[in-house]
Amino acid sequence: MIDYSHNNQTTNGAKKATTVVMTRLKLNLNTRSLQLAIIAIFFNLNLLTSNLAYSQVISGTVYEDKNHNQRFDENEDIGLSNILVSNGKDIVATDKDGTYSIKVNDGDIVFVIKPSDYTFAQRTNNTPLFYYAHKPAGSVPSLKYETTPPTPAKPAKVNFPLYFSPSNGRFKFLVFGDPQPYNDKQLNWYKESIVENLQMRDSVLFGLSLGDLVGDKLEMLRPYADITSKVGLPWYNVMGNHDMNLDAKEDEHSDETFEAIFGPTNYSFNYGKAHIIILDDILYPDPRDGKGYWGGFRNEQMEFLKNDLERVPKDHLVIIAFHIPLFHKNSPKFDQKRKDELFKLLKPFDNRLILSAHTHKQQQFYYGKADNWNGTKELHEFNVGTTCGDWFSGTYDENGWPYATMRDGTPRGYVFMEIDGNQYSADYQVYNKTPEYQFSVFMPKVISKFHSKARCVVNLFMGGKHSQVTYKIDDKNWHKMNQVEETDINYYLDVYSWDEATIHPFGKRPSNPEVTDHIWAARLPENLSIGEHTITIKTIDDFGKTSVQTHSFSVQPKNLKD
Repeated sequence: MIDYSHNNQTTNGAKKATTVVMTRLKLNLNTRSLQLAIIAIFFNLNLLTSNLAYSQVISGTVYEDKNHNQRFDENEDIGLSNILVSNGKDIVATDKDGTYSIKVNDGDIVFVIKPSDYTFAQRTNNTPLFYYAHKPAGSVPSLKYETTPPTPAKPAKVNFPLYFSPSNGRFKFLVFGDPQPYNDKQLNWYKESIVENLQMRDSVLFGLSLGDLVGDKLEMLRPYADITSKVGLPWYNVMGNHDMNLDAKEDEHSDETFEAIFGPTNYSFNYGKAHIIILDDILYPDPRDGKGYWGGFRNEQMEFLKNDLERVPKDHLVIIAFHIPLFHKNSPKFDQKRKDELFKLLKPFDNRLILSAHTHKQQQFYYGKADNWNGTKELHEFNVGTTCGDWFSGTYDENGWPYATMRDGTPRGYVFMEIDGNQYSADYQVYNKTPEYQFSVFMPKVISKFHSKARCVVNLFMGGKHSQVTYKIDDKNWHKMNQVEETDINYYLDVYSWDEATIHPFGKRPSNPEVTDHIWAARLPENLSIGEHTITIKTIDDFGKTSVQTHSFSVQPKNLKD
């Protein structure tokens, strides 16, 4: 709970002015007096409205909440100096006593930028309490789903509690891409197959969902949050294009329900030497034609980003998380101007990472000079796979959960980001496999002794341009596999088995396969002896993780009919 009190001076003053006018109405009933009185009424009402619409100042204290009662007790709690507070655009720092003052407009959300050695208060669903929504008129306009009720017109103090928690430079955080349930059945699959089946690691400090928390039905946002809380971590959320108020007429109101439940859509916080920035990168309606949505940022978001990054030490790791990726092959799905502005703001930092989701595939993008990136080394965007996979499609596993393998052949799952100082790594966890399962293999079980064109094909789920895949037959020498762009064969066969079936399988037909670049292939040698053999495959993914699998196959004589 954010501790605040309010001052009704502005509202009461307007009421007094209106009362005076009404008294005059009773005394002067001639036409001229009536006209003047009506003008005076509207003048005072407009004055009240303008007082609410233009900048006010909110002030308060950021303090260490010693007794955990979420109220500032002057005789017990300690005001914290140099803590950053923002209104979503401007940023100020608390003074030596922990106090701050910041200008706000109606609709702004004031929030604390968490320092590394402190944590936030949390709701019972483990979402952090770090903000105050200043909405004296409530959410405007009226929308279908839950919005923020009116708040005090002029709160006297807005105080924010923090809790001391010494930071270790080495930690992990959990990342979910697109949970995206559209109904109660899918929400239950998310709960059972992901949250309750989670294979937790040590030193995980918080969780982050990269948008599309639900599938357009915003009444499911609170049940989603309640279920996700069972992970047992403080949980941050990004807004996705399926989390928006689709009945909003302007982009600034498309996040009203999200704000009512989770708070700001643009904010930042610190853990160790990592500075994490959360952004809403969905422009809705599309400013180009008013239809659909477009990837990009508003002016005030860029101002916040600029002001925020100016205060981050240049030797820290900067992680920016949003929903829609910057890269779309042969398709202008992101505002290029804003992308270039983002690149300029990130250029001074040697260590940075972008996290996105949205595509229901797993991809590693690296930006260089051809992309207008002019930093000292490549800028990496990790486009994270999804917990719902291919929208909960496919047949069911032994637990009754859909496999929902994604279109690039990556099984659904989640990511553990690993931070060490200002360096990062990542580990993908397939939802129903052991941590060692990092790639799939298509391998013939039988090949011909002569003139075989058989291949071994590997799909490395965290693969990219910096990965290596090698293989050896039996105990012979290691050989490199070639990276290729093609569809995943296993997924291809699975999808089209639905089309060849004479009885409809249980579940939902998966999406058609799409070409991916995290495939490696090698032609099997023709000089193998007849009999049983093994092939051992070793992968090193883009994050440096090594994985090994061994598969068996047999070589048989050429068919006599050939």
